[in-house]
Amino acid sequence: MKIEFTINGVLQSVEIEDSNTPLLWVVRDVLNLKGTKFGCGKAACGACTLHVDDEAVRSCSYAVKFAEGKQITTIEGLGSPQDPHPVQQAWIEEVVPQCGYCQPGFMMATAALLNKKPNPSDEDIDNNIVNVCRCATYYRMRKAIHRAAELTQETNLKTQENV
Repeated sequence: MKIEFTINGVLQSVEIEDSNTPLLWVVRDVLNLKGTKFGCGKAACGACTLHVDDEAVRSCSYAVKFAEGKQITTIEGLGSPQDPHPVQQAWIEEVVPQCGYCQPGFMMATAALLNKKPNPSDEDIDNNIVNVCRCATYYRMRKAIHRAAELTQETNLKTQENV
C-alpha cells in the first residue's frame, strides 16, 4: 500500500505492506529519522511523541494509514542546530537531559502544549505533559517549559516587530 504524507516539510511516499504498521516504525526504519524513540509500545511513556497536523501523537500506536495526507513533524523538523525551536533552546539552557532518551518526546509534547497554551501554568503542564522520564528530570523540564514559553513569546514579539 502506498501512503503519502509530508514530514518535516518534505512530501514522502512510502510503500508499506501492512497499513496498520505504527507510524513510529515508518519514521525510524523507512525514513531513517532516529530522533523519535521507541519506549513502551503501548502509548504510555511518550518517548515516541511527534506531531500530526500540529497535535502531539504517540506514534507507537498510530497506524501509518492514518498519516495519509497529513503534516508530520518529528524532533528533527522542530528546529535546527543553527536555529533551535524555543523548546529546544530552553532544554539546552536548563540542562534538562540526563540520559536524554525520552527528551525528544517531551520536547514534542511541550511544543504542542505551547501551541495551545502559550503561557502554561504548573497545572497545565501536569495535565498535558504526561510522558515518563526514568531519570526523573521533571523539575528541570518544568523550568524548561516555562523558559520555552518566555522564548516563544520573545520570538513572536520579534516577528511582529519585523512585519
